[in-house]
Amino acid sequence: MKKAIEILDLFMEHRKLTLSQIVKLTGLPKTTVHRSVNTLVETGLLHVCADEGYELGLKLLSYGTLVKERLDVRGVAYSFMQQLQEDVGESVNLIVREGDLAIYIEKIDSTQPVRVFTKVGRTAPLYAGACPRILLAFAGEEERTHLLNTADWRVYASGTMKSKEEVLPVLQQSRISGYAVSHSELTEESSAVAAPIFDHSGLVVAGLSLAGPTHRFGEERLPFLIEETRRTAARISTALGYR
Repeated sequence: MKKAIEILDLFMEHRKLTLSQIVKLTGLPKTTVHRSVNTLVETGLLHVCADEGYELGLKLLSYGTLVKERLDVRGVAYSFMQQLQEDVGESVNLIVREGDLAIYIEKIDSTQPVRVFTKVGRTAPLYAGACPRILLAFAGEEERTHLLNTADWRVYASGTMKSKEEVLPVLQQSRISGYAVSHSELTEESSAVAAPIFDHSGLVVAGLSLAGPTHRFGEERLPFLIEETRRTAARISTALGYR
C-alpha cells in the first residue's frame, strides 16, 4: 500500500508517466513498480494511455467529489448542530454513508450529566439506529434491496432489528414521515431520532440525529425532538442548496 501511494504521489507533479519513468523517480525495483501499477490500474486509480504511459484514473475524481461533499456538509451543518444542541439539550450527530456502513463525521455532546457518547469515526450498520437507518431509507430502491440482502444482521442491543422483513416496513414509514426513531438498537437504554439532509440535487448526503438516554425520549417529549430534528435537517438542506 505504501509503495502504491508513493507512485500515486508522483502524479501530483506529473500529468503522465511511463513505467520506466516511475521506476526512475521512485527508485523502486521494476517488478515492484509493475505490480503496484497493475493494481492501481485494476482499481481505476490509474489509467493506461494510448501511448502506454499512465495518468490518474477517473475513480479518483469520484473520491474527490465525495470528500468535497462531506467537507461541505460538515462545515455547513456545524452551526445548525450547535443551535439544536442548545435548544434541545441532547447530543447531536452527523452521519454519512460509507459503502454498507454509516460513519459519524461530526458530533456535539450534550452537557447533561447523563448522556450518550459517540466518537467521530464510529461506524454502524445501516439497519441499526435511527441515523444510519434514515440513510438506508432514502437510498435507491435497488441499492436498498442489495444492502438488505447482504447485511450480516448482527445484534448490538435488545432493540436491534434482526431481519430484512422487520426493517422493510420501518424504512417505508421513514420515507413517508421523513424521520426515524430508535430505542436500544446500538446501545442499551439509548434512543435517537434522525432526519435526512438533502443536497442541491435532491440526494440524501447525510443524516442528522439527536441521541440520549431512553428515559428522556418518552412519548410526551418525542414529538418535540422529532420536530426539532426535522426542522434543523431542513435548514441544513436549504443551506446546501436543496429546494
